[in-house]
Amino acid sequence: MPLTVEIVTADRVVRVEQGVDVLIAPGSEGQLAILPKHAALMTTLDYGELVFRRGQVEESFAITGGFMEVRKDRVTILADQAEAAEEIDLARAEAARARAEERIKRGREQNARDVDMARAQAALQRSLLRLRVVQRRRRTDGRPRM
Repeated sequence: MPLTVEIVTADRVVRVEQGVDVLIAPGSEGQLAILPKHAALMTTLDYGELVFRRGQVEESFAITGGFMEVRKDRVTILADQAEAAEEIDLARAEAARARAEERIKRGREQNARDVDMARAQAALQRSLLRLRVVQRRRRTDGRPRM
């Protein structure tokens, strides 16, 4: 019996997908592959790409941390933020990356007190993740997706 995967954020139910053969998730201790009939599991998730596969068909999401619960043939992802690859605006992600890099550069060069380096680095990490998910989707355009 294939997996049912539910991705939820505080704002919305991002996706509920049935018939998933494998789920690959960015666990805080490394990548996790979840197959049907996986042992029960609860873990934290890190920034990264979440991928479902059904045969040769796959779908990608950018997630920025959270929790994952695996029970029988159901996986629930409680993500801080989650975005399907097709929802990501490439130009907006590029602009966010450039802004974050500029803030980091200004903070390093001028020891600027008005630059919150932790926030700038987190923004850079989010934008790079979003870009990576979109670019991966473009590279696999020849393959069918869900």
